[in-house]
Amino acid sequence: MPAPDDKQPIKMLNDRVLVHIPAAEGERRSRSGILIPATAVMGKRLTWAEVVAAGPNVRSIEIGDQVLFNPEDRFEVEVQNEEYLILRERDIHAVAAARIEGGSTGLYL
Repeated sequence: MPAPDDKQPIKMLNDRVLVHIPAAEGERRSRSGILIPATAVMGKRLTWAEVVAAGPNVRSIEIGDQVLFNPEDRFEVEVQNEEYLILRERDIHAVAAARIEGGSTGLYL
């Protein structure tokens, strides 16, 4: 049996996606420069996160992509003292990646 400190690979199942939100992502500034803490409740604000792992049935998302999702549609998990979120592919609203071509929306991230 491996020791609790040993790293074990994680394999996501079905259509699940494991993402990591950067620590600074929680806090933001208003247009006037006021710092809004991550604990402040905002109505229906979507969040960006980086994909760390994806299940075998995930079709449109790859590891390293940035995804946009509703923070209410998630499950939190801690792996080796790091906080991650588990999402379903259908709960992801948008994907930002260098590999995406052609679908010009007029937005540049």
